[in-house]
Amino acid sequence: MQTKNGYNTYAKKATLSVDAIVDQYGYLVKKIAYHLLARLPNSVDVNDLTQAGMMGLIEAYKRFESNKGASFETYAGIRIRGSIMDEIRKADWAPRSVRRNGRAVSAAIHELESKVGRDVTDIEVAAHMGISIDEYHDIIHSSMTTQLFSYEEIIESDSGVLDGMSSDVNSTPYAMTEESGFQGQLAKEIDLLPEREKLVLSLYYNEELNLKEIGAVLGVSESRVSQIHSQAAMRLKARLSDWQD
Repeated sequence: MQTKNGYNTYAKKATLSVDAIVDQYGYLVKKIAYHLLARLPNSVDVNDLTQAGMMGLIEAYKRFESNKGASFETYAGIRIRGSIMDEIRKADWAPRSVRRNGRAVSAAIHELESKVGRDVTDIEVAAHMGISIDEYHDIIHSSMTTQLFSYEEIIESDSGVLDGMSSDVNSTPYAMTEESGFQGQLAKEIDLLPEREKLVLSLYYNEELNLKEIGAVLGVSESRVSQIHSQAAMRLKARLSDWQD
């Protein structure tokens, strides 16, 4: 049986070997690994992400029940993404200096926006911090692994995809997303972002376009898309700083 996208819909009628699972659904792992790689430091090896994702794929195969409503691709995608993000958290690629610089950027954005009462630009924040715009962009890109939230996990927890399927899929979300009211406040702050930042988040997370594809839509370079994405994340982190207490 095939889905509307032409991919085989999995029905658990026979036991597949690990090689067969990887051969048939490995494209999901690669797609998600490269999608998440854009948010990580350049030192991160995509092979590490792929390896973690493969473990999630195999686990998804073991646990999937075809009579629960969702397709295997949807279910596996969630588990693959979760496995990769768990690996990211365990590896903790961000050194103390990155965390310190990230906090400084968030504080600067919060201070400036409170002072001027509007969205501030990356150039304004860099000037306030006394650093070049290139240094500023390096900081916010490196700080992506220390974001206040995991947008993917929030989407998945609201989607209802996992209802009644496997109770342990969402057993390790960030503690912040479990706080009462956090998701609602996050959604509100996303809606208040500058239009271009909001569009980049929508295209990246909801439409799952990669940075190059988003750049084509916006008519800007891939590196500029990365900067806009990082700026949006840091702006949200600044505006949601009260949730860190």
